[in-house]
Amino acid sequence: MKIENTSAVVTGGASGLGLASAHQLIADGAQVVICDINDEAGEKAIAALGDKAHYVNADVTDTDQMNAVFDTAESLAPLRAVVHCAGRGAPVRLVDKNGEPGSLETFEAIVKLNVIGSFNVLRLAAARMARNEPVEHERGVCILTASIAAYEGQIGQIPYASSKAGVVGMTLVAARDLASKNIRVCTIAPGLFDTPLLAKLPEPVRESLGKSVPNPPRLGVPEEFAQLAGHIIANPMLNGETIRLDGALRMAPR
Repeated sequence: MKIENTSAVVTGGASGLGLASAHQLIADGAQVVICDINDEAGEKAIAALGDKAHYVNADVTDTDQMNAVFDTAESLAPLRAVVHCAGRGAPVRLVDKNGEPGSLETFEAIVKLNVIGSFNVLRLAAARMARNEPVEHERGVCILTASIAAYEGQIGQIPYASSKAGVVGMTLVAARDLASKNIRVCTIAPGLFDTPLLAKLPEPVRESLGKSVPNPPRLGVPEEFAQLAGHIIANPMLNGETIRLDGALRMAPR
């Protein structure tokens, strides 16, 4: 699907994978609404991206706030694409170092953001796209973000791995559900990428993580995620698929 002269929404778009995706979508000709909760980063992003970028502060789990995001997008042009990158993780062990049960509150918070947030964005976006006039049998494309942790979660990643497995699980079902509406759904499951989260690690640790990737032996860069998102949008046969983007990495237990 061509997205020139359309609008797109990128959640978590103020940094990392989302920001790179916003760059890609603008380069492909779309008006892009960045949804994030970091106002400083959001304003900085749209200043760098130019007049085709717009920022709305919104929590992806909040229906009213996300409707405001989609209202903004539709005021610019028909909404044809969503790249949903917002999410988070936090370490939780089933039994902590003091012998106490792991935090249920942290588990719930991560599942709420990563799974419920994905469902909320997907359902609200799809309802908007379903009203579009089809262009070459397509009304829109939604791209979710999982992780290779959905398949090989490491020790301490139970909330993150479980939530990302939930995103993988909804992908094919969502694509089948929305097939009658001519809306495609795919998910990208990135491996080790050079995002703001990994940027906080010491350089020797970052180098070691990069060398653990079979080929290429380095961290992925956000632009590579964005390139894949752009290709998913452009290629009408990509649907219902979760695509690993990991350089053949399979994570060890720790």
